[in-house]
Amino acid sequence: MSVALTIALSDAEIDPDGELDLSLRDDIRMLGRVLGDTLRDQEGEAIFDLVENIRRVSTRFHREEDEGARHELEAMLSDLGADDTISIVRAFSYFSHLANIAEDQNVIRRMRASAASGRGGGPATVAAALERARDAGISVGELRKFFATALASPVLTAHPTEVRRRSTLTHEMRIAELLAERARIEPTPEEQSLAAEELRRRVLTLWQTNLLRKTKLTVLDEVANGLAYYDYTFLRQLPTLYGALEDQLRAMEGEVEPGRPEVASFFRVGSWIGGDRDGNPFVTADVTRETMRMQSALAVSFYLSELHELGAELSISTIRVTVSDELMALIDKSPGESSPHRRNEPYRLAAGAIAARLRATAFRLDVAPLAGVTDKPDVAPYLSAAELLADLDVIDASLKAHGSAAIARGKLRALRRAVDCFGFHLAILDSRQNSDVHERCVAELFEVAAPGTNYRELPEGTRVALLLRELTTARPLTSPFTAYSDETDGELAMLRTCASIHKTYGPDAIQTCIISKAEGVSDMLELALLLKEVGLVDPAGSSAVNIVPLFETIEDLRSAPRVMEQMFRLPEYRKLVDSRGGEQEVMLGYSDSNKDGGFVTSGWELYKAEIELIEVFRRHGVRLRLFHGRGGSVGRGGGPSYDAILAQPGGAVQGQIRITEQGEIISSKYSNPAVGRGNLEILTAATMEATLLSGDAKAPRDEYLTVMEDLSEAAFRAYRALVYETPRFEDYFWESTVINEIATLNIGSRPASRKKTRRIEDLRAIPWVFSWAQCRLMLPGWYGFGTAVRQWLEAHPDGLGLLQEMYREWPFFRTQLSNMDMVLSKSSIAIASRYAQLVEDVELRESIFGRIRSEHQAAIDALLAISEQPKLLGSNPLLDRSIRARFPYIDPLNHVQVGLLRKYRANDTDEKVLQGIQLTINGISAGLRNSG
Repeated sequence: MSVALTIALSDAEIDPDGELDLSLRDDIRMLGRVLGDTLRDQEGEAIFDLVENIRRVSTRFHREEDEGARHELEAMLSDLGADDTISIVRAFSYFSHLANIAEDQNVIRRMRASAASGRGGGPATVAAALERARDAGISVGELRKFFATALASPVLTAHPTEVRRRSTLTHEMRIAELLAERARIEPTPEEQSLAAEELRRRVLTLWQTNLLRKTKLTVLDEVANGLAYYDYTFLRQLPTLYGALEDQLRAMEGEVEPGRPEVASFFRVGSWIGGDRDGNPFVTADVTRETMRMQSALAVSFYLSELHELGAELSISTIRVTVSDELMALIDKSPGESSPHRRNEPYRLAAGAIAARLRATAFRLDVAPLAGVTDKPDVAPYLSAAELLADLDVIDASLKAHGSAAIARGKLRALRRAVDCFGFHLAILDSRQNSDVHERCVAELFEVAAPGTNYRELPEGTRVALLLRELTTARPLTSPFTAYSDETDGELAMLRTCASIHKTYGPDAIQTCIISKAEGVSDMLELALLLKEVGLVDPAGSSAVNIVPLFETIEDLRSAPRVMEQMFRLPEYRKLVDSRGGEQEVMLGYSDSNKDGGFVTSGWELYKAEIELIEVFRRHGVRLRLFHGRGGSVGRGGGPSYDAILAQPGGAVQGQIRITEQGEIISSKYSNPAVGRGNLEILTAATMEATLLSGDAKAPRDEYLTVMEDLSEAAFRAYRALVYETPRFEDYFWESTVINEIATLNIGSRPASRKKTRRIEDLRAIPWVFSWAQCRLMLPGWYGFGTAVRQWLEAHPDGLGLLQEMYREWPFFRTQLSNMDMVLSKSSIAIASRYAQLVEDVELRESIFGRIRSEHQAAIDALLAISEQPKLLGSNPLLDRSIRARFPYIDPLNHVQVGLLRKYRANDTDEKVLQGIQLTINGISAGLRNSG
C-alpha cells in the first residue's frame, strides 16, 4: 500500500475476492504499457528492448533469488553508453512515478469500498472515531466541547527531499484523475477512446518534460510550490471535512433539521516556508513579507472566485421569497448593480457587494495584482476576515429564514468555513531561528546599550536575571541612532516584519516563534526580549505570539522537562504564558535526535521527555501543546501518522497537536484531493482518539520502562561507536553515499550543512537520512537495535517472552518496531555493498561495512523474533507486495548510480554523467517514496 495514506484495512474485510488488488495490477500494467509504447516511439525499438530485458532479468532475480540473474543484470548495466543510460534511467524513474499514482488510486478505491460497505472508510477516519467515542459513552456535548478547544495542525516545511518539479506533478495529477474516472464511470466507446488518448498524451508530455530543475530554487519558489497544495487539497477539502463532521454529530443527536452551532475551526494548516530562517540565509524580512503577500493573494483570489460562482448559483428572486432586512442593508452598502436582470435577485446583489469590498480589501492588503484584481471599488475594505465572514453569515441566516437551508449548505457553507479557516493570511506562518543567533543579537544590544557588558561570558544565572530585568522595562534596548551588525539588523527587521504582518493580516497570521537548539532558560528569554523590542511582547507581561523552544539533540530532550520547570517558576515568564490562554507549546525534534543518538534512543528519549513534560505542565497548571518535528522517513520520525499519534504517552495530546510535513511527503499526502482528504481525517481522528479514548490507560508497566531504558542505552552505545567514535567514519559516509551529488540537485534553497565541513555533527539531518536511503541501507532507521536486543537477551536469557509481550501490549514499542520493519524491508544489503565499493581505502571499507552488515542482520533477526513474524512485513502483506513489486525497477537505478558515481568521481567531464546521477536520485526517491 502507498505510504501516502496508510490505513489498516484487512483484505478479507474489504475485498474478499481480491478484486481491488487486481484493479491495481491492471492499472500498473496499463500505465506500464503506455510508458513502453512512449519509450518505443521516442527512443526506438532497441532502447525499448533493452529496458524490457533489464526489467525481466531484475524481476527474475527477485522472484527466484537467482544469483546468475544478478550478475547478468550488473553486466548489462555496466556496458551502457551515456545516452542509453539516460534513457534507461528515465524509463525506470517514470515507471516508479506512475506506479505511485496507481497505488494512490488503489488506496482511494479501498477507502470508497469501505465507506460503501458501511464501515465509514476505515478505522483512521472521523466517522470511525466518532463511533468509537459513542461506544465509549462520550456524549455529543462532550465532543462539541472537545472541538471547541482542539487544534490539529499539519505544518508544511520546505526541507528539500522533494525531487519532482511542479510541472511534472501537474501532469501526474491529471493521470490520477483519468484513472479515477476510469474506475468510477461507465464510459461510452468514444469517451473511452478519448480518455485513452489523453492518457497517452500526458505520458508523452511527461517523457518530454525535463525531470530535473536546471536552476536552484529560491525561497519564493518554495513558497509558490507550497501554495499549490492549497489549490489541490486544503481550500476545498478542509471545508468538506468540517461539513461531514457537523453532519455526523447532528446525526448522533438525532436532528432532522440542522440547528446546533457549527463546530469550531480546530484544524489549521501551518507553514514554515518563508518564515524558517534557521540556517537559511535567504529567508530575510523582505522574503517573509512577500511570502505573506503571496499567501494572502491566493486566499483573496479563491474567495473572489467562489463568490462569483455563488452569485451565479443564488438566482433566488424576491418574487418567490422574502429576504431579511440585514441582507437588504448589506446590498445598500454596495456600489450598485446596473443590470435590470438583477433587481429582484438580492442574493446575487449581496454576493456582488461582498466581492466589491473584497476587491477593495485586496488593495488594502497590497495583494491586488497578485490576486488578479485590477479595479479598486469605491467601497470600504474589510478590516478583518471576521467582517467578511459576518457578511456571509447574513446571507446564510436569510436563506435559512425562508426555508432554504438546503441551499445554504452548498457552496455558501464551504465558503464560510474557508474564510473562517484561512482568513486573509491563508496559512499560519511560523518564525524560526537558532538560539545562537538570538544570543549574538542580544549580546550586541547589551554591549551597545552598556559598553563593557560581555553578555556571552556571563553565567546562566546572571544572564537570566539581566534578561528578566530588561524584559519588564518599558524603555527599548535598541536605539535608532546606532548602527548594528548585519545579523542583528536582519533579526530585528524580521521580527518587525512579524509585528507588521500582525497588524495587516491579523494575529492569526503569525502565532509562533520557534527557538532552534533551545538548551536553557536564557535561550527562551532572549527571544522574549527581542520580541519586546518590536512590540510583540509587552513589558507588563503579555505576548502576542507563542514562544516555543525546540529541543533537538538527545541531551536537549533530556533537559527539556528541567528547562520548562524553571521557566514556569519565573513569574515574569508565567505571565506571558497566561496571556496566551495558559498554554505552552513545546517542539520536539525527531531528525537531529536520531542523527545524534540513533533510532532506538531517539524514539525513547522523545517518549520519556513527553512523559516528564506532561507531569511538569500538570504540576504548574499549564496546558501542553506538543509540536512534533517529524520528517518523511522513519529515520526522521516518519511512518504512519495515525499509529504514531495513538502511540503517544497518555496525556501527551490533550486535544492539540502540530506535526511537520516535509519534502516528498507533502506531495504524496496532499497533491491528490481524495488522498489529501484521507490524511486530514487521519490527523483529526487520531487527535480525537488520543485525547478522548486513551487517557492514562496506555501508561506502560514499570517493567517495560526498565527494559526500554536498557535497550536504549545499548543501542545508543552501538550507534555512537559507529558514527561518532569510529576513526574516519565521515570519510566512509561521504565516499559510499551520494551526499556530495545531492548538493548538485536544485531541490531547495537551504544549504546541506550548517558549516563547510565534512563532520557528521555539522551535517543537516535531511541529507544524512536521504543519502542512506539512496544507497538502500536506511541506516538511521534501525542501526543499534540488533546489538541492543542481543546484549539484553544475553543478560536475560529468558527475556524473549517479555519483549514479545511488550510488542503486543505497548503501542509505543509496537509502532517503533513496525516502522523499523518497513525500513528494513526497503533496504538491500547486497545493493549497499556495491556502494561500499566506492570507498577507496579497502581496510576502512571492510571494517565499517562489515559492522553495518552484521548489525543489519542482527536487527532483522531481533525484529522477527520479537514480532513473531516469519519474514519482514509478515503482518502487512499489502505493503510487502507493494515494496517487493518495486525492487525490479529500483535496483537497476541503484546499479547505474554506482557506475555513474565512479565516473563522476574520476573526473569524467561528460555532463550526462552528472545528469544521470541526478536522474537516478529522482527515480530511487520516487520508488522508495518516504526516503527523506
